[in-house]
Amino acid sequence: MKLGFRDGVLSAADDARESEMPERSWFQKAAVARDAAIRPQAVPYPLVLLSHGTGGSAAGLEWLARRLVDRRFAALGVSHHGNTGIEPYRAEGFACLWERAPDLSYMLDHCDDWLSDLSGHIDTNSVFAAGFSAGAYSVMLLLGAVAQFSQFEPSRLKPGGARGPREFPDLADHIPALLRTSDVFRDSWSRMSKYYRDDRIKAALICAPGRSVLGFSEKSLKAVDAPALILVGDADRAAPAEECSSWLHARLRRSALKIFGGGLGHYIFVPEGTALGLAFAAELFTDPPGIERAAVHEEIADLSAALFQNVDKAAMA
Repeated sequence: MKLGFRDGVLSAADDARESEMPERSWFQKAAVARDAAIRPQAVPYPLVLLSHGTGGSAAGLEWLARRLVDRRFAALGVSHHGNTGIEPYRAEGFACLWERAPDLSYMLDHCDDWLSDLSGHIDTNSVFAAGFSAGAYSVMLLLGAVAQFSQFEPSRLKPGGARGPREFPDLADHIPALLRTSDVFRDSWSRMSKYYRDDRIKAALICAPGRSVLGFSEKSLKAVDAPALILVGDADRAAPAEECSSWLHARLRRSALKIFGGGLGHYIFVPEGTALGLAFAAELFTDPPGIERAAVHEEIADLSAALFQNVDKAAMA
C-alpha cells in the first residue's frame, strides 16, 4: 500500500484503505491510501528524489516511486515550474534547464517543512536521485556536471535541425527576445555554468538522458564521483543511445550503462497509458509487440534499488 505525501509515496500500514485517484489523467495510477498510518520499520526509509522529463510532471514517475516504495524506499518528486504539464508552458522553463536542479536541493534544504509527522520515518542522510530525459540532466547537475552551453541556444543549432523539444518545438526562436527584454531570463542565463552539485546525493539513476547532456563540460563529468546507472532503450529516437547515453557513460568514472533491447523507445520511462492518454498521445504509450511496459518498469526498479542499497551498504561498512 502507498501513502501519498505531496508528490511522494511512502509505505502505509497494512490496515490502510486505498482509493483510486479521481482526476483524469493520461497515466495509469495505482490506488493510494491518503492520511494513513505509516508502516512500522526498524530504520528510516532512504529517500529518492525524482525529476520528470521536459514538459511532464511528478506524476510521470509515479510508476518508479511506487516500485521503490515496495523495495523499502521513500520517494519524493517535484514538478519543475515552467517546464511542467500541470501549468502553462514557459519558454524560460524549457530553455533554462539548470534551474531544475535547485528544485531538488530545495526539498532537502527545507525538509522540516514537508516532513512533519513523517520525521523519523525518512532518512534524509541517505538520499538518492532519479531522473528521466530532462530530469536526467537535472540529476547530473546535482552529481557535479557543469553546463557549458544550452542545447537550443541559436548559435548551437544545426541547419534543418530541431529548434526545440517535442513539447516546445520553436523554443530557440524565443531565446533572443528573452535575452533582450527579460532581466529575469538574463539573470538565469548567467547561471548556466554554475556549480549545482549537492553532496547529499549518494548515487543516481539516469534514464534516457537527451542531447542536452552534450553541453556538459567533460572536465566536470570526469570529476563526478557518485555512482550513476544509465538506462536507455535501443530504439530511442529522441535521445539516441550511442549519441547521448554512451557518450555520457564514457566520460563518467563510476557509471554503468544498460541499453534495453527489443526496440524500446524514449517513452518506455513513462507510465502505462489510460484510454485518454492513448487517444491524445498514442506514441507515448505504444511499445513493440511482445513488450510489457510494466515488466520493464519492474526491472528498472530492481536495478535502481540494487544500486542504492549497495551504495548504502558500502557507506556503512
